[in-house]
Amino acid sequence: MKLALVTMRPKIADIKSNLQKMEKYIKKTKADMYIFGEMSITGYPLKDELRDYAESKDGNLIKKIKKLAKDNKAYIIAGLPTRDEKVQGIIYNSAILAHPDGKVDIYNKWFLPTFGPFEEKIFFDEGESLTISETKFGKIGLIVCYDIFFPEICKAYALLGCDIIICISASPSITRKYFEILIPARAIENTVFMVYTNIVGTQENLVFWGGSQVYDPLANELIKAPYFKESIVTCDINLKDIEKARANRPVIRDVRPVIYNDLYEISRKHKIIKKK
Repeated sequence: MKLALVTMRPKIADIKSNLQKMEKYIKKTKADMYIFGEMSITGYPLKDELRDYAESKDGNLIKKIKKLAKDNKAYIIAGLPTRDEKVQGIIYNSAILAHPDGKVDIYNKWFLPTFGPFEEKIFFDEGESLTISETKFGKIGLIVCYDIFFPEICKAYALLGCDIIICISASPSITRKYFEILIPARAIENTVFMVYTNIVGTQENLVFWGGSQVYDPLANELIKAPYFKESIVTCDINLKDIEKARANRPVIRDVRPVIYNDLYEISRKHKIIKKK
C-alpha cells in the first residue's frame, strides 16, 4: 500500500485555492491514499467563520473531495469543519476519508484543546464515536491532533482490529517535541502503523512545523517530511508486518480489559480501587 503524506500550507477561508493545491499534489504523485492535515481544506484559525464553512455529509465541498477520490482511484483523507446531521448549530472539527467508490467516512475530534493559543471548545462540540474505515487494504482508524495525547482512543482502535491509525494535525512548533514522542509510542503500544500528517506555514500567531511521518508497528520510522516546508512524501507499507510485530511484542494479546473499568472508577472518585 502506497501512502502519500501531503504537508500543505492552506490559506485561511480560501476553499477554492486549497482544493486546487490538493488536486495539484494528487496529480503530482501516484498513490493508493493521500493524507492531508487538520483543517487543510479551510485553514485552521477560522474562529467565527467556522459556522459559515462547516459542511454537511452531502455538502458540495465533500462532494468535490469524493469526486477527486473517484477520478484518481484513490483514498483521500483531509480535515474540515462539519455540521451535526440532527442538531442545528452544532459543528465539529472533523477528518473525512473519501473512498474511490464514492463512500465517505467522517470522524469528529474527541479532545478539543482550549488552552494557550487554542480555543476549540468555544467553537466545536466533542466527538463521541470512533470511525473505522474498511478499505481494500485493511481497517483504518482516524484521529485528529490533540486526540493522540489520549492513548485510550488508539488502544480502542487496535482492539477493534484497525491496522493503521492516521492522525491529521495542525500542530504549531511549540508542540513538536510532544508529537514526535507520542507518534512512535502509539505505534509500539498498539503494534499498528501510525501515520501523522501536519500542516505547515504561519497562520495568524501560529507557526506549523510540518514534519509528516510514518512509523511501523515496532516504532521504526519509515518516512519523515521536511520541517517548515510544503512537501509530498510517499511510503510503502506492508500490513503483514503487523502479525510479525505482535509475535515480537504481544501487547494486544496482553491487554487486561479490567483496567479500563478501574480507570473509570478512579477518574470518577479519585480513589484507589481495592480488589476483594
